[in-house]
Amino acid sequence: MRKEYLKIDKVIGPLIEISGVTDVSYGELVDIKEKDGTIKKGKVIKIMENDVVIQVFENTSGLSTTNASVTFNNEPFKLPLTRDILGRTFDGLGRPIDGGGEIFSRLTFNINGRPINPVARKYPRDFIQTGISSIDGLMTLIRGQKLPIFSGSGMPHNELASQIIRQAKLGDGSTEDFAIIFAAIGVKHDDADFFRKSLIDANAMDRVVMFINYANDPIAERVNTPRCALTAAEYLAFEENMEILVVMTDITSYCEALREISSAKEEVPSRKGYPGYLYSDLASLYERAGMLKDRPGSITLIPILTMPNDDITHPIPDLTGFITEGQIVLSRELFQSNIYPPINILPSLSRLMKDGIGEGYTRADHPDVANQLFSSYSKVQEVRSLSQIIGEEDLTEIDRKYMEFGRAFEGRFIAQGPYENRDINTTLDLAWEILRILPKDSLTRLDPKLIEEKY
Repeated sequence: MRKEYLKIDKVIGPLIEISGVTDVSYGELVDIKEKDGTIKKGKVIKIMENDVVIQVFENTSGLSTTNASVTFNNEPFKLPLTRDILGRTFDGLGRPIDGGGEIFSRLTFNINGRPINPVARKYPRDFIQTGISSIDGLMTLIRGQKLPIFSGSGMPHNELASQIIRQAKLGDGSTEDFAIIFAAIGVKHDDADFFRKSLIDANAMDRVVMFINYANDPIAERVNTPRCALTAAEYLAFEENMEILVVMTDITSYCEALREISSAKEEVPSRKGYPGYLYSDLASLYERAGMLKDRPGSITLIPILTMPNDDITHPIPDLTGFITEGQIVLSRELFQSNIYPPINILPSLSRLMKDGIGEGYTRADHPDVANQLFSSYSKVQEVRSLSQIIGEEDLTEIDRKYMEFGRAFEGRFIAQGPYENRDINTTLDLAWEILRILPKDSLTRLDPKLIEEKY
């Protein structure tokens, strides 16, 4: 029998406290009924003997200790899901906001996900083509991988996310169903409109599911937005056997919402005021990506986060880097030089790239070309430092060649139009074209047979 509790002890921001509660579970869904009949949803986030703390998903303004009642639903927060969610737009709690009507399904799924047994995981191999040369060529995205983008305030990460969503596809010859889940966490209305318009203009909406949480929405909703998006991804991947790419922006907004709720719960803060469980909380999101040995389908995750003050040692990028398999770092210096996308390739990497490129995956020369580009561009940074001291005119001839290579590499390989879609062959051919600026004897990372064939 469901009990109705008529008195609330405290209302603190997005949280309410009730005492004398029995038979409730952590994560249980709650109905908060106001005097006018309005019902707001919440969930149990803390239990101390018979005292319970409830996180309210909607605005708590107007709620007091005497004008609302609370009923526990004896089940966790679940989403009804069918294949019909493709092409639809939802709010941060999975409610339709596109005017297309409710989703009706006999199948409902817990937004906290289904833990994947590490032994049941399948090692990621096949690559996903984004159409962006610096990513496909140098930090290749592998199906089932977690590859975050580390950005900074004011940099074009939204444009980059939009381009990846529009252009991403499976490798040539693939016949699997491919779809994209996009979660916008704490975004401004004009940013959400930009994403929506760019996808409609590119005729890409029919393969995209959008979850949008606006900056002025309640922070409790923000904490659930990525979980709703990943639950939809798990359904499409492991029930409908689809290959799913999940793009999330901005994880920093999510972490700040966590910090605010943690502060309201009066928990002891850790680094920079974030809760001590930030690492495990982020891991509970990121580790939902992957592939399973016993069934088709996969979830590939690209979380985007803005580093406060461009500080890569900040807790959010720092902990994200521990959990994920690499990172794509955007450069303020390249951005100020009007290079788009401003990807700084030297601190960027994809740890799974080596197993998903080469013959049978991309092209036989891909691993050697990527190694040579990294090596040569690293040398460019040394030469540039030297030229700032002695001037470019006094450099040796080979050093001047490296300067020319650096300008061509940034201006032609990294730089790319926001609607320019390059396949992997175009990317690798362009890399060879730029490498020909350097003399043969400086291409030490390339197989001599490749040099004879391609140079």
